[in-house]
Amino acid sequence: MCSVAVASMLFAGSCRTLAVPAAARAIPISLTKHLTNHAFRLRCRSSHNSFTAIAGETESSTTDAVNLTVTSSSNSYPKYDRLLPCPTHKSPPRIEHLVVTEEGPVLEYICKALNLPHLFVADLIQFGAVYFALVCPKPPPNATEEQIRVFKEVTEPLVVRKRASVKGKTIREAQKTFRVTDVDQFVEPGTYLRVHVHPKRFPRSYEIDWRSRIIAVKESYVVLDKPAGTSVGGTTDNIEESCATFATRALGLTTPLMTTHQIDNCTEGCVVLARNKEYCSVFHGKIREKKVKKLYLALAACPIPTGIINHYMRPINMAPRLISEDFIKGWLLCQLEVIECRKIPWPTSVVQDEYCVEDCGWPSQDYAYECKINLLTGRTHQIRAQFAACKAPLVGDTMYMPAAVAEMINPGLNPFGKYKKDFPSESEKEAAVINWVAQHGKEPSVAIGLQACQISWDDDEHFHRAGSPWWRC
Repeated sequence: MCSVAVASMLFAGSCRTLAVPAAARAIPISLTKHLTNHAFRLRCRSSHNSFTAIAGETESSTTDAVNLTVTSSSNSYPKYDRLLPCPTHKSPPRIEHLVVTEEGPVLEYICKALNLPHLFVADLIQFGAVYFALVCPKPPPNATEEQIRVFKEVTEPLVVRKRASVKGKTIREAQKTFRVTDVDQFVEPGTYLRVHVHPKRFPRSYEIDWRSRIIAVKESYVVLDKPAGTSVGGTTDNIEESCATFATRALGLTTPLMTTHQIDNCTEGCVVLARNKEYCSVFHGKIREKKVKKLYLALAACPIPTGIINHYMRPINMAPRLISEDFIKGWLLCQLEVIECRKIPWPTSVVQDEYCVEDCGWPSQDYAYECKINLLTGRTHQIRAQFAACKAPLVGDTMYMPAAVAEMINPGLNPFGKYKKDFPSESEKEAAVINWVAQHGKEPSVAIGLQACQISWDDDEHFHRAGSPWWRC
């Protein structure tokens, strides 16, 4: 019998290292025939940020686009047991891509294909770290002829047509991925599986007294004072360690709370969680109709003038978010109002250590500036990106402060800033943009100087405030 076939899957060209079982050596000549007896395993270690976040329970097939190459090495993955208790260290990213060859329960198949313990795989499914699609997703545009050939053999119409589960669906529809929610879910040969073996973890979730963070409990909703270093509704690979889950348990509710809006993991403050689908829809409507008012407290490294600040954000769903002071066609308007800005002492090292606030190399750390902000548009990273563009990055913001420091040292480094240069060609401008992105750092691990301090809607009929921000504690 032929050995198990293994290939790497690269997403956005970010795959760094590859570990393949020693038994794996080559892709068989006839993969379609081979699939009747053996697993076609696609294995890759890739950074978490390489993967587009999933909206709800589905995502487009482009997220799963594959780049297949043949390679081999020794398997150096750690020994697995359970996902809990939560580890204090980060495991190296590991995402496995499989095409099912034998029908049966999904848990049994993954355990066998990846040689993982049953309890560990069951934990992964509970965490929402396992996805399936009826048909293997399409390779990216830069795939090689060999990669395209392999994909075509897996999705050959004559093969796909024989599968009853695919009848009545287009190939594109069959390639959409959905989260596996049941360990006994039946999978048939040809089904695609994506397993996030190392989900993004939130150890701070286990350090919080969640009951004390509840601001209000109403018939239709709950307001939570979200701690920094936690996720509101979870991530692509982890819906277990989320504010919605822990708040539900803290209140002893039988129906899970639902997210109505998001704030960054590194931001603390007011979050509204719906108690039913109906109110979730109602609140979404209020946000669309701009009936929800949000005030923030930002701890900036420099003073910033009061009044309305306008910028334009590049419409690319990727961090860092690039900001332009000038209008650029297609870019999104960002508006916020600085209501007040007052000088306060820079947080002490003891307080920074307690909230894992990182030193980003700001040259003067004697005083900081607490600003109250009325958020007029709600773009991702908007306050962080706009304040950095105003040379007043937020304390502890490891993503945007390094770029602000670099721009201070070398004015004109930002191709969209006040001192932007004229570029003789598009290629030179593109290189400058790439270089500007490289000046930014990583996403903060726990807290930055930002709090959603107040939220209200229906003309203040519903009005809620968060507690003191971490820098005042």
